[in-house]
Amino acid sequence: MMQNQGQNQQQFEYSDQVQPQFNHGGHELFDAHEAISGLVGGMEQCLMYDQHIQDPELKSIAQRQKTFLSQMYNTIVETLKTGQTPSVKTQSYQMTENNTTLYGMQPSQPKAPAQSVNELSDQCISSFMMGNLKANAGAFCTTALETTNPVLRRVFQDSIPNLIEMAYEIYQYQNKNHYYQVPQLKQEDMQNYINSFAPMPGNISGGMTH
Repeated sequence: MMQNQGQNQQQFEYSDQVQPQFNHGGHELFDAHEAISGLVGGMEQCLMYDQHIQDPELKSIAQRQKTFLSQMYNTIVETLKTGQTPSVKTQSYQMTENNTTLYGMQPSQPKAPAQSVNELSDQCISSFMMGNLKANAGAFCTTALETTNPVLRRVFQDSIPNLIEMAYEIYQYQNKNHYYQVPQLKQEDMQNYINSFAPMPGNISGGMTH
């Protein structure tokens, strides 16, 4: 019985006994491959969008985000290959849009799918950009939850807020141009939703760490 236990233990390779570049699990590699491929796809699509962007502001946002995503890509790929701290650590993306949201709906013409690339507007392109960023954020979150290599997990985890920030920047651009309109509930209904939860009674900070 003891001999069998010893044999079973030898079949496991613990993370501190594995070379860093091979310190990856199967699910981790599958998800990382999918996340990186999605990032590549979004960046390559930006190459197609660039020639159709009319608004200089949107073109500036797209170029700045592509530059940041390129460094993000290099950091992730280096970490995946080495399993160690990358030469350029995860940066923090700083958007240029403000945090002001325009509420309410304005009448607009019904939309239909474009019939040619010449019909692609800044509204279409900014929506494509946001869709890619939202998809990448979801893929990065799934990957971070499956990743066993601690450095690669941290790189994916720390990249998620940057993808969210970039998507939020696109949202702000769309909102101020009335591409992304935000309706509101009646004040009474809004208040009912806001007040639908109550705080827990008593001191709940005893088990929390500071």
